[in-house]
Amino acid sequence: MSDSPATPPGPPSRGRYAKGVERRREILDRAIEVFAERGAERTSLRAIGEAIGVSHAALRHYFSSREELLVAVYAAAERRCAEEDPTPEEESAVGEMRRAARRNRGVPGLVQLYSALVAGALEEGHEESRDFFAGRFASLREALAQRVRREQRAGRVRADIDPRAAAALVIAASDGLQIQWLLDPEIDMEESLRLLERFLGPDGDAAGGG
Repeated sequence: MSDSPATPPGPPSRGRYAKGVERRREILDRAIEVFAERGAERTSLRAIGEAIGVSHAALRHYFSSREELLVAVYAAAERRCAEEDPTPEEESAVGEMRRAARRNRGVPGLVQLYSALVAGALEEGHEESRDFFAGRFASLREALAQRVRREQRAGRVRADIDPRAAAALVIAASDGLQIQWLLDPEIDMEESLRLLERFLGPDGDAAGGG
């Protein structure tokens, strides 16, 4: 018998890791398709697996909880939208939200999923959703504030408006309109956002005067 030390086991093969990443992506892609139509009702991880044609064991392998899966589904759907329909650099802050509203009309289930996850993030025991959406809102506010600043320099937005406050207002208006639209599909989200853009414009009256 050789006295040389045994060779320690190496890390998982790159091929196995790549296969796992691909399988997780396939699960998310399938879940996006299902949730885009149905939304995410308060069903178990097992029931979700049946709906998307994936075994409960497979879901548990890649996602430790229902909440983790749903957050991952929404994040993946948002990345897909950004890749397939990127917002032009010159688009206004409100214009970016109008583009999102236009896309969302075709995926009401994902809008419902978003609203449900945000509401759940405010409850105890939903740290995963809370952390995800707190970070998402922070980065979105900053991105929209940058667009507001650019519009102010171009003279298309009032110079006396704080860009971060305007960004938060635009997000609030967009999210509130989405909730109203889920309850009443006759709500015209894009028209309401166009009205908000006029209020923010150089001829608007944010102070409420004549």
